[in-house]
Amino acid sequence: NSEFRVHHHRNPIHHIESRLKSTRSMYNKLVQRGFPTSIESAKKNLNDIAGVRVVCCYIDDVYDMEDMLLRQSDVRLIERTDYIKNPNFNGYRSLHLVIEVPIFLSDRTYHMPVEIQIRTVAMDTWASLEHELKYKRMEEMPEHVAQELKDCAKMMAELDDTMQSIHKML
Repeated sequence: NSEFRVHHHRNPIHHIESRLKSTRSMYNKLVQRGFPTSIESAKKNLNDIAGVRVVCCYIDDVYDMEDMLLRQSDVRLIERTDYIKNPNFNGYRSLHLVIEVPIFLSDRTYHMPVEIQIRTVAMDTWASLEHELKYKRMEEMPEHVAQELKDCAKMMAELDDTMQSIHKML
């Protein structure tokens, strides 16, 4: 992100968010999946202990960020899921990568899996609002509301396509 600000005419990164999964969340996920609840089990069985979300301006920027990230010599791709080209059942769109990155400690180097989500501003807006609506509820979402959200996701995807076209014109 800093390199783009200094060396390039345009920064394709709108913003970046990161998080470390809480101990409680790791514990719950291990229990839910039937794994032992230990540090070693978390290292072995969880790919999202650390997470980074890169929000870009345009769809092309998402794939450019992926290319730049995977060209790094110390990054290894573990898993790739493209919800942009193949949206999730609810309309969710984003590019998900699980990568392995080195963590340099004083006595050794540890390779840590990190989940990277790369998406546009429109995709991020939809995902944030859908998450708030869905996960704060205690009961299942009515089908007509779920369909409305899916329709909104489609409209946001059309907006992304239009903004990408306008960007290319300039």
